Amino acid sequence: MFEQIARDQDHLDLLVNNVFGGPYDARSTQPFWERPLSDWEQAIDLGLRAHYVASIRAAQLIVPRGSGLIVNISSFGSRNPMFSVAYGVSKAGADKMVRHMGAQLEGSGIAAVSLWLGPVRTERILALKVDVIEGFDIDTCESPEFPGRIIASIIEAGDYVQYNGQVLIAAEVAVARGIVEFGGAIPVSLRELLGGPEFS
Repeated sequence: MFEQIARDQDHLDLLVNNVFGGPYDARSTQPFWERPLSDWEQAIDLGLRAHYVASIRAAQLIVPRGSGLIVNISSFGSRNPMFSVAYGVSKAGADKMVRHMGAQLEGSGIAAVSLWLGPVRTERILALKVDVIEGFDIDTCESPEFPGRIIASIIEAGDYVQYNGQVLIAAEVAVARGIVEFGGAIPVSLRELLGGPEFS
C-alpha cells in the first residue's frame, strides 16, 4: 500500500492507526489467566505491531515533506481496566509509542498523537442489541464518524504540531474545535469519571 502511495501520489499527509484484532467479549468477566492467549496475539502481535509498522512506512513518506500527522486511536482502556489485560497493554503501548515518536519528530513539522475515544456505538456493538456499553447508555456513546471529523479538523487547520507527542481526549478536542455529533449532541469527556492521560 505504501509503495503504491509513493508511486501514485508521491506524498502522504495523514496516517490513522486503528487496526484491532479482537474479537473481545465485552461481556466476559473472565480473569486474564482464564482468557485465551489469542487476546495477546490479536491485541499486540496484530494490533500494536501494525501501528508500529504502518507508522514507520508512513514516516518514510511524511518526514521528507516536513508536514503531516500520525494518529493512534486509543482509549481510556490505556489507564482503566477494560475488556482484557491485553487490550489495556495494547492501548498503553499505542500511547507510549506516540510519546517516543513525538520526541524524535520534534522540530520536523510532523506530529504524532494518540486520541482517546469514549465508548463508540459501532455496527458490531449495535448488533449486540444492548442498551448499555461499559455502563454508558448507548445513545450517549460516540458515533464511528466522530473521531474522523476531529482528525479532519486538525489536519485541515494544519495546527497539529501543537499536539505532537500528546495523548488527547477526543471529546475535549471536539469541544475546543466546535465539533458536535450529528444531531447536535455535545460530546462529554470522561476525564472526571475515568481520569486523564498520564502525559498530555
